[in-house]
Amino acid sequence: MPKIVLSMDGLVLKEIALDKPRISVGRKPQNDIQIDNLAISGEHAAITTILNDAFLEDLNSTNGTYVNGQPVKKCALKDGDIVELGKYRLKFIKDAVLPDTSSTFDKPFAVPADFAATQATQARAASDTMVTGFTEAQSATHGVSSAGVLSSSTGLNSNWVAPESAAPVSNGVVQILSGRNAGRELELSKSLTTLGKPGVQVAVITRRAHGYFITHVEGTAFPVVNGRQIDAQAHPLQDHDIIELAGVKMEFYLRQGG
Repeated sequence: MPKIVLSMDGLVLKEIALDKPRISVGRKPQNDIQIDNLAISGEHAAITTILNDAFLEDLNSTNGTYVNGQPVKKCALKDGDIVELGKYRLKFIKDAVLPDTSSTFDKPFAVPADFAATQATQARAASDTMVTGFTEAQSATHGVSSAGVLSSSTGLNSNWVAPESAAPVSNGVVQILSGRNAGRELELSKSLTTLGKPGVQVAVITRRAHGYFITHVEGTAFPVVNGRQIDAQAHPLQDHDIIELAGVKMEFYLRQGG
């Protein structure tokens, strides 16, 4: 099970198992990981876990979120990555065995203010080069809609690295059935492909050795597959499933011999 190790100035404060679909980090007490420091925004960042993969998202924090020294908006975490939030560090460990088998999230974990003096919020502006993860002007070979309805995983920022996995025998394809892009297709050749509209509804399709799975990532409403709303868990896709996402209807199918 993946975990993160929280530290400050080289002192390990806590090891936290990523055993929830989403954990939040911030100064407010309702966060799963509360860091009582003025350099940390009330709701600073979130980590979404899909199977054994984890994805970091900055929640429009004041001072930004950094991975290995680089500002990020959204990215996939690789084993050993260091997430920086002010003076605090979150080290991501992909395959970890925690000594305590009880749930880390029986109650939110708060970082006491005593670990460091309250520091003034620094004017560390977010970089203009941050990418939201959905490119507006992709070609048809990398996406289906110029408005960002679909985007291959290559449309994410340079820190987004698709996890390696063995490929299914048949290539999956998504074909748009409604809207101005009806008839266009996106081949699911990457390990991860993002679908949707940021701020509205976002999901990812994961390509794995035993098939394709769709997982909800962002938005209050979950994607609909064959007329039924999926839950927070990864949902397996079958040949000719109909997906409804961000107001767009699309069909998933397997291209034989791919």
